[in-house]
Amino acid sequence: MKALAQFAMRGPLQASVIAAVSTAVPLLSWVGAAVVGLVMLRLGVSQGLVVGLWALLPALGWSWFGNDPTALFVLLQVIVMVAVLRATASWEKTLLTGSGLAIVASMLLPVLYPQLINQLVDTGISFYQRYNPDVAKQLGDQLDVLIRQVMNASMVGTFLLIAVLVTLLARSCQAGLYNPGGFRAEFHALRLSWPVAVLCVVAMFMAPLLGLNPVLVSWAAGFPLLFAGLGLIHGIVGKRKMSVQWLFLFYIALVLLSPSLMLLLLLLAFVDSWLDFRGKIKPPGPVE
Repeated sequence: MKALAQFAMRGPLQASVIAAVSTAVPLLSWVGAAVVGLVMLRLGVSQGLVVGLWALLPALGWSWFGNDPTALFVLLQVIVMVAVLRATASWEKTLLTGSGLAIVASMLLPVLYPQLINQLVDTGISFYQRYNPDVAKQLGDQLDVLIRQVMNASMVGTFLLIAVLVTLLARSCQAGLYNPGGFRAEFHALRLSWPVAVLCVVAMFMAPLLGLNPVLVSWAAGFPLLFAGLGLIHGIVGKRKMSVQWLFLFYIALVLLSPSLMLLLLLLAFVDSWLDFRGKIKPPGPVE
């Protein structure tokens, strides 16, 4: 990816070509969004938008002719999040922006792509009627509502996850080319302020009471806490000068033990917003 980033930064023509071609290729649209983000971070929003227009064309093509809005939604979210990151240099505000964009996307999807949502809902209903007929019969008309909420939240959550990872990748490439070690220091220091952490937790618990989609709100409100928790783990490993194998084992455990370990990570991020665990850790001294 570093070689590709170096080639893209040679000029707007190279960046535009990479952004357009990679967005047009299935499963590579994230590369185009990352290139747009890199140009925005390094050269400014205006030049990034010029490159983004070339990536927008194939993204609209996938959205319109392929009935797949993933590339379009991810690209737009990355552009907004990178603009916020460049303007504020705050990952907290960037992640909150991503959560807000996820809520907006959840409202736009049923309006812009009703056929896609209906197809997914029909598939989900058929699955339950075939493999869980008792549950389907018990839920009745509520089954359609529940599956519609889950499908909407799953799609929006996927867009948000990809957009956040692409934003991280764009910042990592920028740091790798022009400020080695800068991204690592930023991610190790990623920590939410306690008002934001409280807001995220309150939103997750209040969503069902307010009649909101609980799955969607949990996705959106949990993302800042999740990445703050990942920053906490990386920061502790880095400050204690532990081997990278610990991070490798942690991510394996995160995959195998989810959602239990993920909930623990959210809790740690919430508590860290108050106690600042990394600030209390002293780097290991020389061995005597």
